[in-house]
Formats: sequence, structure tokens, C-alpha cells
Amino acid sequence: MKAARPRIGVSACIMHADPQRPLFKGKTLLYAEESMLRWIMSGGAIPVLLPRASGVIGARELLEAVDGLVLQGGVDMSPRQYGEEPVRPEWGGDPVRDQYEIELVNLALEMDKPLLGVCRGVQVLNVALGGSLYQDIATQHASQPVHRDWDLYDRHGHDVVVEPRTSLAAWYGFPETGGRGRTNSVHHQGVKQLGRDLVVEARSVPDGVIEAVRLDCRSVDHAPFAYGVQWHPEFMQGDPIAGQLDPDKLLNAFLTEVRSRHNARVTE
Repeated sequence: MKAARPRIGVSACIMHADPQRPLFKGKTLLYAEESMLRWIMSGGAIPVLLPRASGVIGARELLEAVDGLVLQGGVDMSPRQYGEEPVRPEWGGDPVRDQYEIELVNLALEMDKPLLGVCRGVQVLNVALGGSLYQDIATQHASQPVHRDWDLYDRHGHDVVVEPRTSLAAWYGFPETGGRGRTNSVHHQGVKQLGRDLVVEARSVPDGVIEAVRLDCRSVDHAPFAYGVQWHPEFMQGDPIAGQLDPDKLLNAFLTEVRSRHNARVTE
């Protein structure tokens, strides 16, 4: 009998109601960027866009229907989520999406559903666990490379250094020494103070901005799996950057955790 394909919940981007929009005037739209869905499907998994909970259906029930969770990129987080006021009005973020995704993060960890955060997603994971962000790397960090170039967008990139003896180093074949690879870079905010139980797996070169984190709950016998990267691996598939970190290795590592934990629940 063929094994069922894992179902991966994808947190939705939100286009809020706009009375001036010519299509779906005054309606709220939830959507996914297609590259993300294609990337998940390339690993043999079925992506499922998760709506905001409503009526008799709560977020827990939505997550019960999937085997893992991916947090998409998108709009800034509101600095108010980590106790700051926006330095500029345009950095005020989307508190509605923040609350929706933070609830999903907390439930996924509680329910042992593997979680992967991409770009904004790593920031949501960090803030959900009590961390903070640079509202703008260019003005709040001694940053040397530019982390976002609007004209180049996902063709813009920089190198990252992968820490030795980390999950990312193992996935890419240099577990003891660590290594270096190239990623795209389309963000202006980034992880500042780490959330609880998060450890750094990679940093940008040469300024050391955090680019990848993992949850490391050593005090728990069967710790949940949560990982986040600041780059967009889904944009790198099929159109590689020279020297890039292969996006499929990251996806395969995530889906391996999804399948393992799903199988463990089935056999309990």
C-alpha cells in the first residue's frame, strides 16, 4: 500500500479589505506565493493553505489536519509584538497576521508538528519565543552587505557562514567544520535578540546578521522540531545562484522530520 503523502500547512499571507481594490472590493484575501507551494510539492508533500480560525473551527483543529507547518515570507512584523514602537510608520507591520501566525507557532510546538519558517517566518518564530528584531538592519546594525535590493529582489544575495556541529552543517555535508554558501537576500528586518531555546546555525558574511536558527530544547526528551532561515529557498529552486546552499536539502531535512513524527503518531 502506498504511503500517504504528508500534508504541510502553509500560513497565509493576508491582503486586507480594500474598498478601492477593483477585484474582491472590500474583501480580505488569503494567499500563498506559488513558488512556495511548488517547492513543497517538489518534495512529495501536499501544501494546504491554512485560513484564520473562525466560528466553531479553531487553529488547533486546523493544525490537526496537517503533518507540519511552513511560515511564508511577507510583510514586516509589528515591533509592538516585541515591546517596541515602530521607528517609522512604514515599519508598523501587520499585527493581525502576527497574532494568527504566533498562535500557529505555539500550537505547532505543543502538538509536535515540525515547523519551518522562511524569511518573515524565522522572525515570527523568534518573536513567538520571546525574541526581538532589528526593525531595519541598514540603520540599526553595523551592516556591510545590503540585505535587500528592491530592483534585484531575489537575484540579490550574499554568503552565509554555517556554524560547525549544527543541523544545517550536517544537512550540507560539513558537520564538524561548518562551511559557507550563498543565499538570496530580500529582507530589511532580522533577528536581534534570540528567543528562548533558539540557537544560531548561520550568519551573513561579513556582518554576522543571524540567518538561520533552530529550536534546541535539551531539557525535553522528545523536543519539537522548529527551524527558520532568513533567505527564500523556494525562490532558489530551478534558478540557482552560483555557490548556493541547495534548497532541496533544507526541504528534505524538514520533510524527513515530518514523516518521522507522523509515523510515530500513527504507530502509537
